[in-house]
Amino acid sequence: MFGLLDSRTGDQLQLYLFRFGYAMLTVFMLLPIAVVIGTSFNESGSLVFPPEGISFAWYVEFFADARWLRSFENSLIVATGTMVISTLIGLTAALGIEFRQNRVAKSIVGLGAVPLFIPPIVLGVSLLFYLSFFGLQQTYVGLIIAHSLWATPIVFFVMQSVFSRFDWSLWDAGLDLGASPRRSFRYVMLPSIKTGIVVSALLAFIVSLQEFVMALFISGRGTRTLPVFAWLEMRTNLSPMVSVASTIFVFITIAAIGIAVSASSLNRLADYL
Repeated sequence: MFGLLDSRTGDQLQLYLFRFGYAMLTVFMLLPIAVVIGTSFNESGSLVFPPEGISFAWYVEFFADARWLRSFENSLIVATGTMVISTLIGLTAALGIEFRQNRVAKSIVGLGAVPLFIPPIVLGVSLLFYLSFFGLQQTYVGLIIAHSLWATPIVFFVMQSVFSRFDWSLWDAGLDLGASPRRSFRYVMLPSIKTGIVVSALLAFIVSLQEFVMALFISGRGTRTLPVFAWLEMRTNLSPMVSVASTIFVFITIAAIGIAVSASSLNRLADYL
């Protein structure tokens, strides 16, 4: 009996410790975000938390300043281009490796993760010389290429996980019934993997949107992304405008995560029905 009580007490203690650790981790992650959002509404011109009064003046100034809007537009252009290119390459590569399960394919899987382990400053310096050789430095194309080096492996590994759960007997059945590979992909495979495509595309978008180091090396006056422009402004004037830019990124990220979760939930609901 005492052994049973000790076991229950131990289980409850583990549960309490887990909840406490989870709560502390959540606070640790959310507190910096709360500080950034709070300082963006600061009535004064300094970064003070808690804010000295609530005001939307800095948001009005952000959307009235052509420099901040241009950098924000640059970020959206580069992130959208990166999302499209990375999703196409990552999806195609993952699908191709699923069709060719051999040593070459397995070695490609390992090589695909290499850019994720190279420090961004090394990639930035290397890409600066490489893109300069082709005249692509300080261009949108150069930035999209740079960001795709990071985003494509993420898309690739997400889609590999998606394909590992796909019922390949459906694909074989489609081919046996006379459907071409293109029609089998469109009508058999795509409905099952579309959620994974949406999630991986949104991840690529977020990765590009917040990337700073490579963009610092490669972007120019007309192609500076919002993180780069915010950093340059911080060197001369530490105002709540930086917090406004960060808050906008936070809400875009939350919206992207919400879309991904909604897409996944709707897909599970459709499977259940």
